[in-house]
Amino acid sequence: MLRVKDLPLDDRPREKLKFSGPQNLSDSELIAILLRTGKQGKTVIDLAKELLKTFETLSHLSTQSINSMTKLSGIGNDKAVTLLAAFELSRRISSKNRWFSDIKITSPSDVAELFIPLLRNEVVENFIVICLNTSNQVIRYKKIFIGNLNSSIVHPREIFKFAIENNSKSIILIHNHPSGNLEASREDIAITKKLVEVGKIFEIPVNDHLIIAGDSYFSFVEQKLI
Repeated sequence: MLRVKDLPLDDRPREKLKFSGPQNLSDSELIAILLRTGKQGKTVIDLAKELLKTFETLSHLSTQSINSMTKLSGIGNDKAVTLLAAFELSRRISSKNRWFSDIKITSPSDVAELFIPLLRNEVVENFIVICLNTSNQVIRYKKIFIGNLNSSIVHPREIFKFAIENNSKSIILIHNHPSGNLEASREDIAITKKLVEVGKIFEIPVNDHLIIAGDSYFSFVEQKLI
């Protein structure tokens, strides 16, 4: 197995980063630092390039599961876990998770700014519930459902259980369309109407429902669907 230290000094990503800065490293060199070692007959740089070639883009690679990554020869569980952790940290920084408790939601664009970085590269639908306090500040959020969404999967019980546990005064719903289609489907509209009615019973109003598609969003409130 070829290690980074086996490479010529000028080809060692860690040394290059120390002397030139991370902005001067290629995607494959940055991935190589995380992978640390190559495999039989291939340097860690070669393995990183093979990984990026297999998944085509860095964005696509960042959405992969452990199982899909470990199908590539030379990528074991440890390497896959390291990559997943790095990608998740990047998403959390981009989405301003650290400052959620200080952010007051005043418009749909505020929600979109926070959650587009988390959802724009997802390859399956994710349904998120955002809990707000009396000042419209985000208390917590959670991915409640993952997969093709329909009324039989998106059940009010799970959504409002989470809202009640977090003492929510209101909630915002958000999900993504991996297809890139920004329009609300009939199923989206039906689910939203159902959850709005349940929210009235629990006295936890649904303030809005956003659909994320790429870097754009669709707001039910802006479109007067709530």
